[in-house]
Amino acid sequence: MKIDWDRRTCARKGHVTYAPDDPRLRLRLHAETVVGAAWRCLRCGDFVLGQPHGSGPAADAPLVPRGKVLRDLFILRFLAIERLVRGVFIVLVAIAVWKFSNSQDAVRRLFNENMDVFRPVFKHFHYDLDHSPVVGSIQKAFGYKHSTLLLVAALLLAYALIELVEAAGLWYAKRWAEYLTVVATAAFLPLEIYELTEKVSYLKIATLVLNILAVLYIAVAKRLFGLRGGRRAFEEERHSASLMEVEESAGVPVQPHPWESAR
Repeated sequence: MKIDWDRRTCARKGHVTYAPDDPRLRLRLHAETVVGAAWRCLRCGDFVLGQPHGSGPAADAPLVPRGKVLRDLFILRFLAIERLVRGVFIVLVAIAVWKFSNSQDAVRRLFNENMDVFRPVFKHFHYDLDHSPVVGSIQKAFGYKHSTLLLVAALLLAYALIELVEAAGLWYAKRWAEYLTVVATAAFLPLEIYELTEKVSYLKIATLVLNILAVLYIAVAKRLFGLRGGRRAFEEERHSASLMEVEESAGVPVQPHPWESAR
């Protein structure tokens, strides 16, 4: 089922109407009804009763995200939520590492006491805890220096900060956040690929695929690094969008811009 992004957004945020000075466009965007004047919404195209939200030159009409732009914004916000969740999780891990570094001996004693209790239970099910990879990794962590654990906690916090900054910027569709997301995500792709060579899991594969798709989508759709005309084409698209929205909403044929035909 095809999603009508325009009406979906208008249902949540309300319609956006505008009265352009151009009599030709104004006539097409305006209608008189038995219950009063109605103006065509710049986003979904439906006529809305009441006074317009603004008026003036068509080129000064509000830049209303619609159609493909709304879909792109939805994807960016999905990525923002994913990075927010991951950032919060990494912060919690960093706090756990920091607390562990300050009570390493106590945690080691508690772990060894529990090992003595659970060892016979696992032995009954023919599982040797003393040769378990998980137990071995935990025991190895007990040998880390306090300074090493503090460094790990600091690096985790720095990584979490990057994720949280990305999340905030992507939520508001900031261009600098798109660059940051592409660069930061691409920088960690080799590490994620290396982890797959060590041990394959569905979660690692899903994370790798999601990050690759995010890098490709943002770079291409947002014209980063000179792609599809680069920043100049991106700015031209934004500056001309207001006039095009008014003309298209009014039913006036619009000649495609050079950057449009190059898609």
